Amino acid sequence: MNGQPLATHGEAGLERGRVELQRYDHALMGTYGEPLRVLTRGEGSWVWDADGNRYLDLLGGIAVNALGHAHPAWVAAITAQAQTLAHASNFFATEPQIRLAERLIELAQAPHGSRVFLCNSGTEANEAAFKMARKTGKGTIIALEGGFHGRSMGALSMTHKEALRAPFAPLLERVVFVAPEVGALEAAVASAGEDLAAVILEPIQGEAGVRPVSHDLLAAARELTLRHDALLIMDEVQTGVARTGAWFAHQLTGVRPDVMTLAKGLGGGFPVGAVVAFGERAGAMLTKGEHGTTFGGNPLAAAAANATLDAIEELGLLANAKAVGEHLRTALEALDGVVEVRGEGLMLGIGLAAPASAAVARAAVDAGFIVNPPSPDTIRLVPALTLTRAEADLFIAWMAEHGTRIVTEAA
Repeated sequence: MNGQPLATHGEAGLERGRVELQRYDHALMGTYGEPLRVLTRGEGSWVWDADGNRYLDLLGGIAVNALGHAHPAWVAAITAQAQTLAHASNFFATEPQIRLAERLIELAQAPHGSRVFLCNSGTEANEAAFKMARKTGKGTIIALEGGFHGRSMGALSMTHKEALRAPFAPLLERVVFVAPEVGALEAAVASAGEDLAAVILEPIQGEAGVRPVSHDLLAAARELTLRHDALLIMDEVQTGVARTGAWFAHQLTGVRPDVMTLAKGLGGGFPVGAVVAFGERAGAMLTKGEHGTTFGGNPLAAAAANATLDAIEELGLLANAKAVGEHLRTALEALDGVVEVRGEGLMLGIGLAAPASAAVARAAVDAGFIVNPPSPDTIRLVPALTLTRAEADLFIAWMAEHGTRIVTEAA
């Protein structure tokens, strides 16, 4: 659905929403701060709030809504599966579960012997990867400064941001953080020696402000882990499932991991996570009784993921992510107050000339655009892979007229 966002945004257009937010404040823990709006429905790249205001969603549930909102094929697949079998314990197998695992191995071009573990979220996937690293019999895990891998205790132990870690110390031991530089990684590996269990990294660091890890660092991580018989774990929770214009971001680099973690866009809005263990290097695969999750791989979630993967392929969304992403990059880089645009495909970080991202994001939502400020000088865009060029142009025009003025005034 195209067209200008409604002109009723701002204080005058938020009456019912205020009432709902008061209810929220009295009923839910404040783990996410005050919500920006109360949303009631979505269609494609658009959402509506409780007061009828319309927004172009350029955040996509934080890279989750790969097909946009209420995609007909996705809705139909979930509906059909819910009418058949929604959940069965993992004492039983289901065809959607098996099909999803087979499809992930195929899309990852993983070798014979590769296997998949299905779960519910990125943090669950990274918990499993942590266990796989420790199952090697070695203890040291190297993670990158700026990396984000989740908020449960194992995943949090590999997440760098001190503000997230400090309230829950002591965390799991023998996780070492290094600057995302080849020399720093080499020094940490040398220090760990034969105790090195794994190196974990995101090909593009999302929460740090959409910061790509250099090809040299990826290649060094691959070579060093091979040399020390350790695992290379790539966290593709945000970069995976066509987000960057490839099925998985590591395929853009030619550097293949031993373990890959997925979630977010995999279910197209339904909670799904996965771990792909690549055959010849996945000797630390988890076996019977070593790990599990009640809802992991349930047929309803698997149906949602299968429908998402099918639609991405049938609609040519890898090509669309590349084309619309490049259009956004070219147009945004030309604006005053924008110093760079980082990332790949439809995972973009707009680097601003001043620490004004929070102010830009607030003004954007008031104008009918949902974006995210992951760092003081960065606006993150991770919209639906179905985003059209015409929809992208609406935001480009707003940034040119309003967003850049906010940055200039803050400089």
